[in-house]
Amino acid sequence: MLIANKLMPQGRGLAPVLLKRAATVELDWDVRQKSRFDATDSQGRQIGVFLPRGTAVRGSDVLVAEDGSLIRVIAAPQAVLRITHCGEHGTPFDLTRAAYHLGNRHVPIELTPGHLQIEPDHVLADMLRAMHLIVTEVQAPFEPEGGAYGGHVTNHNGHGHHHHHGHDHGH
Repeated sequence: MLIANKLMPQGRGLAPVLLKRAATVELDWDVRQKSRFDATDSQGRQIGVFLPRGTAVRGSDVLVAEDGSLIRVIAAPQAVLRITHCGEHGTPFDLTRAAYHLGNRHVPIELTPGHLQIEPDHVLADMLRAMHLIVTEVQAPFEPEGGAYGGHVTNHNGHGHHHHHGHDHGH
């Protein structure tokens, strides 16, 4: 078994040709939110992933194995609820309201300008429909927000950013 114990967010710093040549592993969110898991890459190799506790793996991240080989992570399509506003009975602001209510319930949520995505939950789906939102089950990659303290952030263009600002919080 090949051991991978290093993660390069979005493969930052690697030459595109290395990323293109790298083996891939397709994982759903349930696996990617764990810091320790086993997987099989596109070359048929068994990989044991051992990352620092609390590390979530995102689509386009690159795992580095102990032998130096690279494994590019692909966010696997999975069942998700896609939430959109109703053009007839609502406004795009309804998505902001929905994100607020889901956040109060600490639900992992993917935010995009046009829709929200959450893992399937019939109780939440009913709540959202009661708010006049359109809730559709689809198969799609799921990349929930990392939270205020949760590592790197993806802007859905495959381009991650770390932001460290020297704010003065001494008010």
